[in-house]
Amino acid sequence: MLYDKSLERDNCGFGLIAHIEGEPSHKVVRTAIHALARMQHRGAILADGKTGDGCGLLLQKPDRFFRIVAEERGWRLAKNYAVGMLFLNKDPELAKAARRIVEEELQLETLSIVGWRDVPTNEGVLGEIALSSLPRIEQIFVNAPAGWRPRDMERRLFIARRRIEKTPAGRQGFLRL
Repeated sequence: MLYDKSLERDNCGFGLIAHIEGEPSHKVVRTAIHALARMQHRGAILADGKTGDGCGLLLQKPDRFFRIVAEERGWRLAKNYAVGMLFLNKDPELAKAARRIVEEELQLETLSIVGWRDVPTNEGVLGEIALSSLPRIEQIFVNAPAGWRPRDMERRLFIARRRIEKTPAGRQGFLRL
């Protein structure tokens, strides 16, 4: 086989930008986005000229943001709630089956499902290669029963997640958490 540039994959490490005291700050987010934009020369660009090797920001979304999202949908969030980020298959039937598995496992842990949200995305900026493998991105909002401490909920969520990952759907990759 001759050399094929489309088979190349690479990565370049990571950067860390944070407030030394752990304070949330929009300035930190703006600085991180600015830094990412200046690192394009370090990342791999695939054969379509648009698809990169991936980069992103890990940040804490404020409670206020999720409460506004819930309120806009008529949902009531408990004092202790969680938001799960799921990457589902684009096939509607497989996505539906995956949602059912997630809901069943969470309910086994006595967590209540508040609702599902499609995460807004901008597919127009993606290259052809990235678009071909783009999953369906959704969030699930879950309430803990009254009286639970945050660590109780975290433990139950962890147990549910591990069980979900061990299902055939989780093992086959059409459900990624």
